[in-house]
Amino acid sequence: MRIRSSRASARTLVTLVVAVGLVLPAAAGTAAAAPGPRAAVGQQTAGAPDAVPDAAPADVPTTFTHPGVHVSAPQLDFIRGRVQAGAQPWRSAYDSMMGSRYASLSYTPHPRAVVECGSYSNPNYGCTDEREDAIAAYTHALAWSITRDTRYANKAISIMNAWSPVIRDHTNSNAPLQTAWAGSVWPRAAEIIRYTGAGWAAADVDRFETMLRNVYLPEVINGSNSNGNWELSMMEAAVGISIFLDDRNAYASARQRFLVRVPAFIYLTSDGSVPRTVPGSGRDTPDQIFSYWHNQRTLVNGLSQETCRDFTHTGYGISAISHVAETAAIQGDDLYPQVGERLRHALGFHSTYQRGTAVPSWLCGGSLNLGLGPVTEVGFNALHNRQGHAMSNTQALTESTRPAGTNNLFVAWETLTHADNPNVLP
Repeated sequence: MRIRSSRASARTLVTLVVAVGLVLPAAAGTAAAAPGPRAAVGQQTAGAPDAVPDAAPADVPTTFTHPGVHVSAPQLDFIRGRVQAGAQPWRSAYDSMMGSRYASLSYTPHPRAVVECGSYSNPNYGCTDEREDAIAAYTHALAWSITRDTRYANKAISIMNAWSPVIRDHTNSNAPLQTAWAGSVWPRAAEIIRYTGAGWAAADVDRFETMLRNVYLPEVINGSNSNGNWELSMMEAAVGISIFLDDRNAYASARQRFLVRVPAFIYLTSDGSVPRTVPGSGRDTPDQIFSYWHNQRTLVNGLSQETCRDFTHTGYGISAISHVAETAAIQGDDLYPQVGERLRHALGFHSTYQRGTAVPSWLCGGSLNLGLGPVTEVGFNALHNRQGHAMSNTQALTESTRPAGTNNLFVAWETLTHADNPNVLP
């Protein structure tokens, strides 16, 4: 089922729109303005109009395609057909997903009013529960779309309905990242369930919308001056939530911040002798920028701001870039011309070393912390299969690690959803 909605984005906070996306960031060297108090999206500011539906740039979609976060209706139809035919690698990927605890019909959610997450989830008060419950809802939504067994739809609905009346806030130092990870996955599940005739009651949908609008979107929409993987994941969440809310202005804000952050996360030689930076971040001089890049001074295509930290965090950023570009493509908003070359080089560069190529002395002092994770399927399918780019190292890594599972954070079942999937738009 393919549905387009033209509902006006009347509930978007005007001040968020102006602050974060509809104007270019301040010029390099200008200090970033201190963020004001976090406000629930939908809260009207004094003297502000109820809505500014025409404020978004003209190239932002005027209506959104549903289901349209991470996977589209044609992609879901393709998956279902391949699994039912017993074709590989989809059948083994499906079996792997269905054999996971996330697909159990006895899965029990653990909602909390306040999820408190410190650095590296210490303390961990609901952090793991929230992330895993979102993945479980998405897993059951995929299971429903493939099997048409209403038990899976009902389980996905029950998990989302368990959280929507309870969650009120995310706190402590990792709150933005935690919100981003869970907020990236909830809309994937919600889009599938809402727009495939699963029987989600309108009142429950409204309550879930309120949760995303008031608890999740305000935490992520303004981005972060932390590591690039944080902000990229935050924009993934903001993009997905905006689509579910049919909020064109919030989508435009997240899209603009995403397009600024990607070049500051992945290097191309065309950038020159110093990596690009995020205007207003306070990292403007070469020394400041190289320090942020973990003092990696030899620059090559595909190097990431976090390569010399570790491949795991680098993989989070690469994955978020892939997810946003794919979701935008579903909406008819093709961002691959703007981010695809960086994504292609990042995938190839990191796949090479993940596969065991000796690390040269000029790269991170000759030592890398590997662990890229199951993050290559979406970008590889888009850039190699759909666009025809040769990506031999990425292909070798992707095919050797199938079926890709989940990182238990925000990446899940991407061999099933994106391996050789030719469809995007309805």
